[in-house]
Amino acid sequence: MKLTRKLVLARAKASDLESVKKLNCWGCNLTDISIFLEIPNIEVLTLSANKVSSLEHISNCQNLAELYLRRNDIKELSELSHLKNLACLKVLWLAENPCCEPDPVKYRLTVLKNLPSLHKLDNQVVTEEELALAMEEGEELITPPGPASAGSSNGLTEADSENDPLNYSMEETNKIRAQLGMKPLPRDKFPSFSSPRDPGASPKKKSHTLEAVLLLLKDLDVEELKIVQSATENKLRARSRQKDREKELITQH
Repeated sequence: MKLTRKLVLARAKASDLESVKKLNCWGCNLTDISIFLEIPNIEVLTLSANKVSSLEHISNCQNLAELYLRRNDIKELSELSHLKNLACLKVLWLAENPCCEPDPVKYRLTVLKNLPSLHKLDNQVVTEEELALAMEEGEELITPPGPASAGSSNGLTEADSENDPLNYSMEETNKIRAQLGMKPLPRDKFPSFSSPRDPGASPKKKSHTLEAVLLLLKDLDVEELKIVQSATENKLRARSRQKDREKELITQH
């Protein structure tokens, strides 16, 4: 089951995702939590008793202080590497996941080595002595490859993905957003491109770029819009000068 915008807003009693700071989704049978790419201000998150197997989409929740993940399907401790940059994270409850079972002692030392800012792990206070031991004997975790590295997530071949209007527009939009330091948009932000692809159609890059830019404008604030306006005016002036030069060359010949 996918955690949706509607479910988040209903449970958090919020009007928009950015205002969500506390969320309890205990026992919702969740497998897909990609919505957290759009919930940057979450502080307390309960996802216990679900079927979550990856923590990749929580990596941008910089205000997260408490994370409850008991009884999920996290098989590899390497998933915790997605939490390394969460400086505010103080409480983590990960017990009853497959990654905790083989060697409980090594498990705890490894978690603390990679998340040394934790004050409490699995409802047990972290001591200074334990943390010092973890620095010596814990295992350094490496971030596992994301789903994208395994190929196209929608079953299309690489060539099909490049020619698909939906995927192409998402790529254009998220490329622009990345250049501006903004988080990428998920697939459900592109309803206008969701119609079936015509195999005989050849999408035009310019139209997709325009659609991507128009979608991007919705998320920009006043200062960012002014930057876009200035860049657009400069581009128009440059194009105008180029056309004038072309006319002069035609007239000379």
